[in-house]
Amino acid sequence: MSTYPGTTIEVLDLKKGSSKILFDGIFAAGGITLSQLSTMTGLEPYIIQNWVKRKFVTSPVKKLYSKQQFARIVIINMLRETLQIDAICNLISVIGGDIEDTTDDLIGDDELYHRYVDMIAEENIDISNENSVNDIVKKATENFEARTTGDKIKIERILKVMLYAHIASKLRDKAKEVLAQLD
Repeated sequence: MSTYPGTTIEVLDLKKGSSKILFDGIFAAGGITLSQLSTMTGLEPYIIQNWVKRKFVTSPVKKLYSKQQFARIVIINMLRETLQIDAICNLISVIGGDIEDTTDDLIGDDELYHRYVDMIAEENIDISNENSVNDIVKKATENFEARTTGDKIKIERILKVMLYAHIASKLRDKAKEVLAQLD
């Protein structure tokens, strides 16, 4: 049993489209509370509040977090396993520009997360083969509608960073597993 990346939500098997179904279910009745967000991400509430204070995430409305805010927090949470917070902030600024203005976003945070999950659901990721990685990223962006020239290339690069961060996290876990066997 594994979890959706950046969350504590268990899943038997990641499949293409599964994260969208999950998000639609979670947000069917509207937003979620800080307590619910904390439970679903495994993050302490003060960390989430700190990220809001530091402008990594917009403020909740009427103490409820939206689908976009949830996706942003989950993305930050999963990336912080392998990337420094400064690098994550740079990545987020490329994705979203001004945090309060969604019109300058390259892609919605939830859409980015869904494309990422669909990408890692691929069975055969050969990290030693740059063409294999590029093919997976291209497939994840094939129906992306860019607003301006260069947006699709940026999204491909962002997803590539996310894919490599995912792989690095898996390799780190494997190294810990082997290290534990030394005792």
